[in-house]
Amino acid sequence: MDAQHDRHLAVNGDCVDLRLEDLVDGSVHHGPRLDGVVIGSLVEIDPDGRAKVDFPGNPAGAPIYALTTVTVTARDRGREVALMFVQGDVCQPLLVGMLQNAAQARALHATVDGSRVVLDAAEEIVLRCGEASITLTRAGKVLIRGAYVLSRSSGVNRIKGGSVQIN
Repeated sequence: MDAQHDRHLAVNGDCVDLRLEDLVDGSVHHGPRLDGVVIGSLVEIDPDGRAKVDFPGNPAGAPIYALTTVTVTARDRGREVALMFVQGDVCQPLLVGMLQNAAQARALHATVDGSRVVLDAAEEIVLRCGEASITLTRAGKVLIRGAYVLSRSSGVNRIKGGSVQIN
């Protein structure tokens, strides 16, 4: 980690935000040790995409930055997370995963085998990029929307249906 990144170190027993360049030998020591997994919460994602977490036993008394092994987004704010600590130091949390509840686990299922991706959902799947989207519904509808839609084929390009309407 370079000098531009914030670190959380214990000073007089409390975790504080410091830049590495601000450290002076002997003025900073590691916080209390905590081994194993701790359940905490993802409190904030800053504009740079860094995660702030809180957890039982947090000596800072306020959310602190955590390293993360998973992608976190603003949507994840408020979720329960699994935390470990770098070398057991409570001032250096490492977010190792998000806890899943039963509804989240059933909401979407993805299977990836290297040559195929299968997404299963109970109601609908929406792929969206800007103004373009593809929606698959439980009722069997496939909706393709976009400012410009192009269909190309090097072979036959067929349109089949019970009835076909153009315009």
